[in-house]
Amino acid sequence: MGKLEIRRPKAADVEAIHTFFRLVITDTFEKEGIADLHDDIEHEIASKHDYLRQDLESQGRQRYFLIAWLEGKIAGTIEYGPSSSLIDESTGHALRDVIEVGTVLVHPELHGQGIGSTLWSTMLLTLQAKGISQFCLDSGYRNAQRIWTRKFGEADYVLDNHWGEGQHHMIWSRKVEDISISFKI
Repeated sequence: MGKLEIRRPKAADVEAIHTFFRLVITDTFEKEGIADLHDDIEHEIASKHDYLRQDLESQGRQRYFLIAWLEGKIAGTIEYGPSSSLIDESTGHALRDVIEVGTVLVHPELHGQGIGSTLWSTMLLTLQAKGISQFCLDSGYRNAQRIWTRKFGEADYVLDNHWGEGQHHMIWSRKVEDISISFKI
């Protein structure tokens, strides 16, 4: 792997980031066996576009993205912002004021190379620097749920059959200080 650069997005990056969102989200839906849910794919892509817009317009105050670049191409993304209404309502408002880390996306051809872990470690350092002590995250994707369970342990909330029979939604809440920071070299 070449030199990985992680930085904040710029207005000039928007088109490339939008293309990246479409690629990764479409691939995720295909791997989850739900590629026929075209409206859901478009909704998911549109929400990521909106999060990026919020970041750029607020200069990182509403949403805060980090973009991983490898050899001039986007390798991954991560962001944080207010917790979603799904998280808020599903937890009985317990996580209403806890920031949500999301949009953790890695290019399908680059899985398993430490890019996601490097993004997470960089985000954890960012949260520490900003004085943020707790975060939450959620997922309805089975593959992501396996990754988050391996990384963060069992979910704090499981919404059984939320997306259909056998398709659960999981929510984790963690203290920043409890998560180890490591960079793969």
